[in-house]
Amino acid sequence: MTMTRRGFLSASAAFAATPMVGARAFGAPLPRETDIVVIGAGAAGIAAARRIMAANRKVIVVEAAGRVGGRCLTDVSTFAVPFDRGARWMHNPDSNPMIRLARAAGLEIVTAPSGQKIRIGRRYARAGETEEFLATLVRTSRAIDDASRKFDVSCAAALPKDLGDWAGTVDFALGANFAGKDLKDFSAVDKVRAQDRSSVFACRQGLGALIAKLGEQVPISLSTPASRIVWGTRDVAVETQAGKIAARAAIVTVSSNVLTAGSIKFAPDIPKRALDAAAKLSLGSYDHIVLELPGNPLGLSRDDVVIEQSNSTRTALLSANIGGSSLCSIDVAGSFGRDLSGQGERAMIGFAVEWLTKLFGSDAASAVKKSSATRWNAEPYVLGAMSAASPGGQPSRKILTEPLGALFLAGEATHETLWGTVDGAWESGERAAEAALRRIGALKDTEPVEAPARTPRHRGAPRRTATPYSPID
Repeated sequence: MTMTRRGFLSASAAFAATPMVGARAFGAPLPRETDIVVIGAGAAGIAAARRIMAANRKVIVVEAAGRVGGRCLTDVSTFAVPFDRGARWMHNPDSNPMIRLARAAGLEIVTAPSGQKIRIGRRYARAGETEEFLATLVRTSRAIDDASRKFDVSCAAALPKDLGDWAGTVDFALGANFAGKDLKDFSAVDKVRAQDRSSVFACRQGLGALIAKLGEQVPISLSTPASRIVWGTRDVAVETQAGKIAARAAIVTVSSNVLTAGSIKFAPDIPKRALDAAAKLSLGSYDHIVLELPGNPLGLSRDDVVIEQSNSTRTALLSANIGGSSLCSIDVAGSFGRDLSGQGERAMIGFAVEWLTKLFGSDAASAVKKSSATRWNAEPYVLGAMSAASPGGQPSRKILTEPLGALFLAGEATHETLWGTVDGAWESGERAAEAALRRIGALKDTEPVEAPARTPRHRGAPRRTATPYSPID
């Protein structure tokens, strides 16, 4: 029996680690009109655009940031090897189109290690202690499942009373490390309805590199925030600093936090029902503190994962020797991670060194060669990690899939079972694209159309080439 690994690692999108694939060439103007405009060039936006292009309809993607990928970001600059500062994992290999597309594009998909080691102070948990913890996890999950059948309470309200020394670790494993929120802030129904994520796969070249690769033929305008969207039942108009785009429909893939922050104005306003739903699906906090530790001072193997027995929220998850490199990631999440991130990168790195010293001794601190910390909550175009429903908020996911005239919402927050995953974001983008295509009368069948290997570029869109990456993950 093994614990399920967390599928989203938060990242600092403010760090421009991925080359600017998709920027408008030589200041090429935006098209004045198109069939469908997509807001956001993350996984959902790229999936939506590819689906629209496969139906031979015109599309333009406008992206506020200066890069493609959204919460998928492969860093090739900070250290001597690349690593994913954002989402790292994919799931469900039998049904996930991204895995098939990655292989078709010549990228390598690998199975991620599934087990974790548990540290109790300066030693590893004994076999009996590990079995006790795993049994406690199972018992807790069943209690949350039982509670969700009656009311959508917080996961914390359903916890057994006798978790003993494992209470803090259970909260971290099932709450902060799974959803970016402590169990007291996390819907029991949302937890139970999350699709099984025990099958975990990674792209060796990086998940951010994969999204950039899949977006190569998509017409994208980077550094082009949408400032205002005028929408109705028949058409939309998207206003940006580079001009206005008239379209027959629009797909908005921004995060739930960006949607509620009001940085994009809507005329008329988005209905209160939809905004309230987005607010109940606010993003949790999940950050990634990376230390370069040459010589393997922790004595761990490639991609080893370590958690600790903890009696508080001040804890973390260690991913060691990522992809066979000397990089070790200390992941912090939930309320503690949010507070720590708010104190800045220096405080985050200080905690990571302190935490490793507590578990492995002072050699860990003296071995640090280089460090970097992500602060996903401070990225203005995302404002957090993954969506997690507040108690009572799980039905909000379905509400966000309801069309608003010619306006459609997509993104991981709109997926009822694969929320918090790139898989869910991709599927939501395809789903929204098909709904938009039907809206404009461009799709009448119910079968999805496979996107061609090379799709025609929108007029004015530049040619792009993939960037080679060394293996990681």
